[in-house]
Amino acid sequence: MLSQQNTLPGFCYQKEYMVIAIATQKGGTGKTTTSISLAAGLARLHHKKVLLIDIDSQANSSKVLLPNYRQLAKEQTICTTLLDRNPLPISQSSVPGLDIVPGHILLSNADVELTTAKDHREARLQHQLDQIKDQYDHVFIDCPPALGWLTINAFTAADAVLVVVEPGYFELDSIVQLNKTLAEVREFYRPELKILGYLFNKSDPTVNSRTSLQILRQTYTGKVAKTIIPRNVDLKDASFDRKDIFIYNPKSKGSLAYQKLIKELFL
Repeated sequence: MLSQQNTLPGFCYQKEYMVIAIATQKGGTGKTTTSISLAAGLARLHHKKVLLIDIDSQANSSKVLLPNYRQLAKEQTICTTLLDRNPLPISQSSVPGLDIVPGHILLSNADVELTTAKDHREARLQHQLDQIKDQYDHVFIDCPPALGWLTINAFTAADAVLVVVEPGYFELDSIVQLNKTLAEVREFYRPELKILGYLFNKSDPTVNSRTSLQILRQTYTGKVAKTIIPRNVDLKDASFDRKDIFIYNPKSKGSLAYQKLIKELFL
């Protein structure tokens, strides 16, 4: 399953890193919920100035945080940066202090276009983000659940990566390929890229969940976040209601867990 040899750097805290890519190799792990919760929590609860960049073609972060998302033109989304090399189109989200660069369904074709590009295709996001990131306390990048040029752009622009993992054999096994991609990005594009940590998400009181967490901690000793995010229906319902968990149900298990994670990683 998981290789016992781990060449990744040790667990790092965000005090040293400003731009965090939130990634997974497999869909459905709660990556987007984590992106929304970390960004909204820091802005809403701790009054930080935060930017969330949505480069997932499903654009779920954008749909939750932007009331007028469906009225946006392609030129008002990350497509204009990744495909046309224009400045980042920043919108004010529904959360005070949180700005967002919206995603778009056309990102699903971006890998094809970037594959044939002759410029520094891996650095299109980095080039534009470097122009404005000093305006923010924190920048998060919600990556797609695939390891193509979009994710490579995110990793090249980031200081560190938070890997979201859910219980299960295939879910744990997928980390191996993601780590290979991280290693390649460090070798060819971003030597400074670090691992912020592995976040165990959607935990429940089952043997599968307990065993998965044990394997993750044994394989990546010292690199797994202490905070465990539980499987919580309020997190799903909050997204359905197009709200972050802290305004939807601030006393829910999901809200309390993400508040704890924010304190662990960033405060």
